[in-house]
Amino acid sequence: MGAEFLFMDDNARPHRANIVDECLQSEDITRMDWPAYSPDLNPIEHVWDMLG
Repeated sequence: MGAEFLFMDDNARPHRANIVDECLQSEDITRMDWPAYSPDLNPIEHVWDMLG
């Protein structure tokens, strides 16, 4: 995957486990800082508003 891949999670405990951190580091994957449960920041939520 490498440097062009960006991992976005919701800060849930399973996503923040040490084994996940180690895997992301070993694959050179950048983790995007993201507040826990923020539907207002999720682009798909705005699409539903426009379709609604």
